[in-house]
Amino acid sequence: MSRSLAGETIGILGLARSGLAAARLALSRGAQVYASDAGDSESARAAAEQVRALGGDAETGGHDLQKLGACTRIVLSPGIPPTAKVLREEAIRGVPVVPEIELAFGQLNCPVIGITGTNGKTTVTSLIEHLLQSAGIDAMAGGNIGTALSELALREPQPAWAVAEVSSFQLSGIRAFSPVIGVLTNLAPDHLDWYDDVEDYYADKARLFVNAGPESRWILNAEDERARDLIGDAPGTRYYFRVETPPESEDELGGWLSTGVLLVRIEPGVTEAVGAAADLQILGPHNVANALAAAIAARLAGTTAVQIADALRTFKAPAHRLEPVGETGGVLWINDSKATNIASTRVAIRGMARPTVLLLGGKHKGEPYTELLPDLEGRVKTVIAYGEAAPLIEADLQGKAPVERVDGPFEAVVARARQLAETGDAVLLSPACSSFDMFRNYEERGRRFSELAREGQE
Repeated sequence: MSRSLAGETIGILGLARSGLAAARLALSRGAQVYASDAGDSESARAAAEQVRALGGDAETGGHDLQKLGACTRIVLSPGIPPTAKVLREEAIRGVPVVPEIELAFGQLNCPVIGITGTNGKTTVTSLIEHLLQSAGIDAMAGGNIGTALSELALREPQPAWAVAEVSSFQLSGIRAFSPVIGVLTNLAPDHLDWYDDVEDYYADKARLFVNAGPESRWILNAEDERARDLIGDAPGTRYYFRVETPPESEDELGGWLSTGVLLVRIEPGVTEAVGAAADLQILGPHNVANALAAAIAARLAGTTAVQIADALRTFKAPAHRLEPVGETGGVLWINDSKATNIASTRVAIRGMARPTVLLLGGKHKGEPYTELLPDLEGRVKTVIAYGEAAPLIEADLQGKAPVERVDGPFEAVVARARQLAETGDAVLLSPACSSFDMFRNYEERGRRFSELAREGQE
């Protein structure tokens, strides 16, 4: 049953997919809406026109602070960080600011599985959706994964389960958002171009647990100390997933890997096999961990161990996440454009079984590239530094690892990689940077890499 928002005036900042969905949701529930976008792109103007056609007020190319100041609350699109300049304006001080997921959560009638973490959250979100759908459960993924959570709230009928990927920015402003099942994949420094320090970033991740209750169920990475302990003393049942170590006791609930078999235990004394690591189509030990986390969540949501095992065998990696996109002349091309921080690039490098030409670069996010050095040795034959971050990458790695700087367009970067790679090698795009110096987002970067990689294939 939908909840009325009549009497509210809701401001929407950002008119990309999530902002437009939030505006549609608020208007459908009886609220007045003022939506604005700092940009003035064709897509933003089209979204503004849609809002106006539905009876709302919308503009592009800036924000009317007087109109925002008159709102009962302001809803942020996911791409707008809580540190954005407009949020510090005196005119809107005192107006509650919430993320789009908060507005949507208040209009959802179904239970929510919330997934956050530095890396792996999109894969785990996609996996949980796949496992539930394969078992005949009406589940839909939304949030930071591409479909706004507001779109799920607008669906008639709503899904039986909402599987929500949530970022630190989205968690920052939540008030009531409270998943029935929550997953924290791992923690590593990220978004240091927005946060003052890593502790502020982790503090926003910890808000996943802020509305925990006795019935909450939390799936935590037992082999990542910060992720394991971030929950503190929040109420709810804990389930730990682990790949390299066995459970600490027979009473530990969760999932683990034993002689190549994925095992889960969601109630004391009952251990179930949910498949073999060798059957997974997603590569690397980090994806075994992702599969375990997803399997625990799916089992808690009502699937059987047999259903999970069958579905795990058919799941393929989401685009732009260690995605093989072609093999030409014996060179394997791998698109890992989603790797926008050091930790995710380290994971990618560790999973490489061939000598690798690594494309590293983009818009710098604040981490030193020297942290890659332990993983480069013996795996990466050449690092190609490109984009805005190229001078920093070159300075950090010069004399310590084989690095070559390529200035110019992305096409020149890929062309140089093709020259350097030999039969039996791999070319890996795993940039450890955001894409905004050359592309609108990591998806566009990944698609362009894939197009260029496939040139020359039959």
